[in-house]
Amino acid sequence: MGEPAHSTRLERILGVRLSEDAVRQWPQSGELIRGRSRIADVESHFVGLRLGVGRRHSCGNTVVVEWSTDYGDGRVYRNVSIAELDNGTAVRVTDYWGEPFTPPVWRQTLAESLEMPADGTWPTADALTQD
Repeated sequence: MGEPAHSTRLERILGVRLSEDAVRQWPQSGELIRGRSRIADVESHFVGLRLGVGRRHSCGNTVVVEWSTDYGDGRVYRNVSIAELDNGTAVRVTDYWGEPFTPPVWRQTLAESLEMPADGTWPTADALTQD
């Protein structure tokens, strides 16, 4: 995959276009951003963000990207984004970075609550078992 000049930061990270009704899931904050335009709106709040894609892997209808970012505080964060594709367009993206946190107030009108049942993809603390 080349580096297409897409209009959202997430599209540049993934190397593919987002569908208009794409969803972006953030398990760390329990948020879901619905729609390409809202994803772009959330991105617009991070002025001065710097990023670099390390590796991008494709397998069937899945793209996995390892990337790093600096939100302007000089700290480098390591991230992984997993995109599920439909006809080459990302329809669902799950981003992993850092530990759980409380989302900022400004995102309340842009985000929905991400459903995270104890027996789902992201088990709660009480659903974890001793290894």
